[in-house]
Amino acid sequence: MTNLAKRATVYFDPAMHIALRHKSLETSRSLSEIVNDAVRQALTEDAEDLAAFEDRMHEPLVSYEALLKELKADGRI
Repeated sequence: MTNLAKRATVYFDPAMHIALRHKSLETSRSLSEIVNDAVRQALTEDAEDLAAFEDRMHEPLVSYEALLKELKADGRI
């Protein structure tokens, strides 16, 4: 498989850069690997959130006021 990685310039806060360099040394992983994994995880979480929203799209909406009344009527607040 050919490496299709793209190069990008990213500017880190100096303290963040030091922390990443330390993590890189401690885990024997490159900064690119660490950053790619973090971005992949963030995008995966976004995809999961969007899927959850789509799954619940057809659920009935409940107003905040109605929810409070229901909780009060049930003795939960």
